[in-house]
Amino acid sequence: MKIDRKKIDTLARDYRVSKGSKFQLKDFDPGDTGKFKSDKHAEDLLAGGVKLMSEMQKKLYAQDRWSLLLIFQAMDAAGKDSTISHVMSGINPQGCQVTSFKSPSSQELSHDFLWRSNVALPSRGRIGIFNRSYYEELLVVRVHKELLKMEKIPERLVTKHIWEERFEDINAYERYLARNGTVIRKFFLHVSKKEQKRRFLARLDEPSKNWKFSAADLKERAHWDDYQEAYEEMIQNTASHEAPWYVVPADNKWFTHLVVASAIIETLDSLDLEFPKVVAEQRQALDEARKLLES
Repeated sequence: MKIDRKKIDTLARDYRVSKGSKFQLKDFDPGDTGKFKSDKHAEDLLAGGVKLMSEMQKKLYAQDRWSLLLIFQAMDAAGKDSTISHVMSGINPQGCQVTSFKSPSSQELSHDFLWRSNVALPSRGRIGIFNRSYYEELLVVRVHKELLKMEKIPERLVTKHIWEERFEDINAYERYLARNGTVIRKFFLHVSKKEQKRRFLARLDEPSKNWKFSAADLKERAHWDDYQEAYEEMIQNTASHEAPWYVVPADNKWFTHLVVASAIIETLDSLDLEFPKVVAEQRQALDEARKLLES
């Protein structure tokens, strides 16, 4: 299969936010499909992209210098699971790990809010995927402020500036990771309220999807406007050159998958990955091994 490198390498750039000061969520259309009229050509391009990512991941693993952290955040039913499944379908499981962050346990609540994410970071040569992350602290905890009381933070430290302080903490944390070889790319799958409703109804109408539906999702939907405001401020304050956000249109899953794949390919391509070269001493050892095998 011939891969259109130029098209897939540059596709995600229109959705990248590396400086959030002027970012506004209203400037991004959840139904956008770029220059694609349908999913027909996009599927072929994605298949080529998945194959390309597989080759790049092999070099990432062999080189054993960089690690890649992919963070996915979204409203319910935006398609995080399907995006991870489709885009990473060609990646060797030995070089990739997915961590899904649910409500924190009692042990996790006894640590700082970055602790549980920190222990799940990918090691060198690997790709780590966070299905939700420490950004929940700026989203669900901000919308439902009563959750903050469960974190056992000393009362004098919970001031009106706590959200600004957490912006600062996360920026410093991501800068630290970047300086130590962890490349971070963050994806907000931007789904419209109308499309979310359609997907919720599909979960109710189709028996095979009933298990996906949760009454809790409807409760969160009632806070839609609060979440949109929280996402906007989160991106405004945490988008950086080292750890940019991609505001990915999510009303059409086929386009969502393509944009995410494009961002990952462009990122891996920027690392100048290559298989390690064998030095003279190693070559001599290989020659000795061949002689032993052939004798």
